[in-house]
This record gives sequence, structure tokens and C-alpha cells, in this order.
Amino acid sequence: MATVRPRDRGGRAAASRAELVGRQSDYWRTVYRRTWKGTAVSSFVQPLFYVAAMGVLLGDYVDSANGDAGLEGASSYLAFIAPGLLTAQAMQLAVGEVLWPVMGMTKWNRTYYGMLATPLRVSDIVAAHLAFVLFRVASSCAVFALVLAPFDVYRSVGGALLAFLASVLVGMAFATPLYAFAAGASSELSFPLILRVGVMPLFLFSGAFFPITTLPPVLEWLARVTPLWHGVDLARMATLGRLDGGAAAVHVAYLAVMCALGCWWAVRRLTKRLVV
Repeated sequence: MATVRPRDRGGRAAASRAELVGRQSDYWRTVYRRTWKGTAVSSFVQPLFYVAAMGVLLGDYVDSANGDAGLEGASSYLAFIAPGLLTAQAMQLAVGEVLWPVMGMTKWNRTYYGMLATPLRVSDIVAAHLAFVLFRVASSCAVFALVLAPFDVYRSVGGALLAFLASVLVGMAFATPLYAFAAGASSELSFPLILRVGVMPLFLFSGAFFPITTLPPVLEWLARVTPLWHGVDLARMATLGRLDGGAAAVHVAYLAVMCALGCWWAVRRLTKRLVV
């Protein structure tokens, strides 16, 4: 059932957006304190397993068979796939943090309706939730980046920092439009389909594990228009120390536009869901 809101609420005009978003910090801190143990493996332990399995074990086989041929200048297979693993981790985490949680807050536990009964606006609710998603993505990617450091995949500290920032940007480029999708979805039945036909193919065919130039022309073109490829290429340029300013600007602009459009769509969809 939608909530009918008056045109203005007492005291809301006096409160800044930052203040209204900050008022929700206690809620999100409580959520994290109660749930972080359930996400510890996927956020903090899984990265080490990824690196060990794909980079070290499989990497030794690839390196012994082909050396650095076709690895875009990377010194090893691990150095080649490290930025792909980092950005793919951000994508997967962001997807999990917005689909079912947003559905829960609109349909199952209806937390958003309680929030909207206060001076909070829909845009304040969206901003606070996405800020929490940003924290989750950034903390997980920071751990992953630190796990990669001992394996000598970074050419410089600056490159490592840029790769981390690129992964966070990728995470939010996925989080915002999928937040909007979940905010307007009537049920969660479509969410597994997003994972199977969207997230998993992107994970496998966006250049994380092999250069997309080895794909057929049509698939290569499709890969180049996906947000994950832009993030992988940006992070890889940073880690390998071959940053191209023009290409990097295109990648950042593409991902930033996705974030901006996703935020706009999220507020619009959630307003239509909650407010008459």
C-alpha cells in the first residue's frame, strides 16, 4: 500500500540533506553489526580463495604453457587477472547488497514505509542506503586489494590506489540501476535470472580472465559496452602501470554516468512505489 505524503513536513525544510541522511547512520550501523558475520566469508575470505585458485594454481599452468603471451604486458597470469577479480568482486557484492535488501525494505519488512513516516524524503532514504552499499563495496575491495599486494601484481602504490577506486566505481555503477530495478519490482522472482544471464556472463566474458580481443567480433563489441569491461580495463591499466589518460577518462565518464542515471532512476522508482 502506498503512503500519501503531504506536500511538506514540519521541520523538514530546515534540515539539510546531509543531516537527514546522517540521521539514518545509527540504523545502518546496527544492520552491519548484526549481519557482518554472515558476509565475512564472501567479503573477506573469498578474495584469498579466488587469488589462490585462479591466480596461483591456474596461473602457474598458464605461465608455464604460454609465458606472458597475449596478457597485454602483464608479467604473469595472476598480474593479468588481478584487476579483473577485484572489479568483479565489487560487481557481485553490489548486486547482492541491493536486490534482496531493497525488496525486503519495500515488501517484506517494509522498513522504508516507517522511514517515510518521518521527515525523511525518498531521496534521503535512497542516499543513505546507497552510502551503506558504498561502504560495503569499499571495505570489501580494500581487503581484496590488500590480499593482492603480497603477490606483486601492482607496479606502484598509486596504481594500487587507482585500481581500488576503479573497483568501487564499478560497484556503484551496478548498485544504482539495480537498486532502481529492485525498488519497482513486484517480486524477487527475476533476481536469480539477473544473476544467471547478467552477472555471471559479465564475470566470465568482460576481460577478467582473458583479453576480449580473442572473442568473436560481435561478442567483443558487446563486451566493450558493458560496465564491467570498462572497470576491468581501467583497473588493469592502473595495476600494470600503463595508464592511458584518454581511455581512462572514457571509462570513468561511462561509469560515472551510469551511477548518476541509476541514482535518478532509483529515486524515481522508489517514489512511485512509496508515495501517491
